[in-house]
Amino acid sequence: MKRQSFICILFFLSGLSLYGQSIESRIAPPAGYVREKCPANSFDTYLRSLPLLPEGNKVHLYNGQLKKNQAAAYAVVDMEIGNRDLQQCADAVIRLRAEYLWSQKRYDEIKFNFTNGFPAEYKTWAEGNRIRVSGNRVEWYTTGCRDYSYKSFRKYLDMVFMYAGTASLSKELTTVPYAALSPGDVFIHGGSPGHAVIVMDVAVNPETRKKVYLLAQSYMPAQQIHILVNPANSLLSPWYELSSKATGKLYTPEWVFEKKDLKRFNK
Repeated sequence: MKRQSFICILFFLSGLSLYGQSIESRIAPPAGYVREKCPANSFDTYLRSLPLLPEGNKVHLYNGQLKKNQAAAYAVVDMEIGNRDLQQCADAVIRLRAEYLWSQKRYDEIKFNFTNGFPAEYKTWAEGNRIRVSGNRVEWYTTGCRDYSYKSFRKYLDMVFMYAGTASLSKELTTVPYAALSPGDVFIHGGSPGHAVIVMDVAVNPETRKKVYLLAQSYMPAQQIHILVNPANSLLSPWYELSSKATGKLYTPEWVFEKKDLKRFNK
């Protein structure tokens, strides 16, 4: 019995070392850089505290198959994505923002527009209403079942994923200068096709004041959210350098953005 207990403890401790790692604890900033301080209840802290799957895990699609371009990913975020082809690029950004707000019980702020402009408000959903879509017509109808549970919240998100995208999300966000980049900001190109990646963390060199940042994405088909490698600088990867040039291109593994594509949620 004592031997079995000892083995169980070893397995437990090894499990902690494998599964207890967050973005902050596993991905160290480059030499000379330190993470910027941020409030404990901020979106910045939420993002850098997200758990990662153990090193060596590959990116999977919603149906369990492997993503074809595994070289794009540095690490995989430990978050379920459902079993439908819904949580793609803009949806992953929406997911992270909504999860943060839900965890803070800031229900009034969870609202995303469908591509046709319909405002899908979480609180309306949680108070017992559902959304009916018929062609381009969208309306609320009453079910009478008030439900703020996480299960209901995920169903709300799936509805949003189905009818929102880069085109709608890009209109909701506020454009910010590249030099002002901070965690939670989004590089987004709205359209069909379009793409979006989110800034997960920022570190600064105290002496030079130069900054570096991490990016994450989902893609098509729907797939696990993953931290991106830096295809333009393998020595700095997965970090990206915040260059002094306010214009130009940002090269990510599967999309090329303009620096002017940087936008922000209202905080």
